[in-house]
Amino acid sequence: MAHVTDDIGREYDPDADHSFPDEKLNEVLPTLLDDPEVKTYLKAQNVNAVTRKGYNDHGEKHIEIVRNRALRLYDLLKSGGVEFNGASQQGLEEEDEAVIVALAATLHDIGHVVHRDEHAYYSIPLAADLLDRFLPQFYDTSEVVRVKAEVLHAILCHHTEEDPLTTEAGVIRVSDALDMERGRSRIPYEKGGRGINTLSSQAIDSVTLKSGDDKPVLVEIEMVNAAGVYQVDNLLKAKLHKSLLEDYIRIVAVNTKAEDQLVERIEL
Repeated sequence: MAHVTDDIGREYDPDADHSFPDEKLNEVLPTLLDDPEVKTYLKAQNVNAVTRKGYNDHGEKHIEIVRNRALRLYDLLKSGGVEFNGASQQGLEEEDEAVIVALAATLHDIGHVVHRDEHAYYSIPLAADLLDRFLPQFYDTSEVVRVKAEVLHAILCHHTEEDPLTTEAGVIRVSDALDMERGRSRIPYEKGGRGINTLSSQAIDSVTLKSGDDKPVLVEIEMVNAAGVYQVDNLLKAKLHKSLLEDYIRIVAVNTKAEDQLVERIEL
């Protein structure tokens, strides 16, 4: 498989060369994205977060970004020789790793339909029911149980209250935080607010994932003012901590606005 050297777009391309066996993912993903129940959840889960609480988007756009960045991060880690343990320890195949990542990224926030607070815990029973219906199209009964187990573990561990026990779960945890460009901070802010959460939510201009020189993955973040440090330090750093990926990811955030050099550069 080809070694990925730069950020080739922001959308998973099933026809591209990948550093992992992608046939199973390319079979599952189109059906997942076209599933009426999944599509409805992605719309409905934004009501509590945005309509009722006035927070940032947690709906279709967020899920699209997280899934694409999770698959990008997974691809780069595989290209860098990082071993994944979730699927393998369940006796599943290597091709199932990417399926687990894609499913968990897509379903990790559906608990928002119950409540924004503690939503990761509400996501578990809802995702479990959905997976019981969805997975038998692609797996036998034993495989359904094992894939579901790994997907639910990754969903639960996308927030910082629970520590990932698998590399697949670590990918979901970190990728959730990488949806952080202007207006897309994962730190909840209220529309019209003037606090640090709102200021920092507008401070990130771009996020790019690419192969690193000293680590498999380099995350480059361009900030337009120093408030972006709040997102990098208080969210991304926290998500990376205990993700099982700390040794494989280098994060560099650069302030590109010349007249605002309170913070020029930080590295994690």
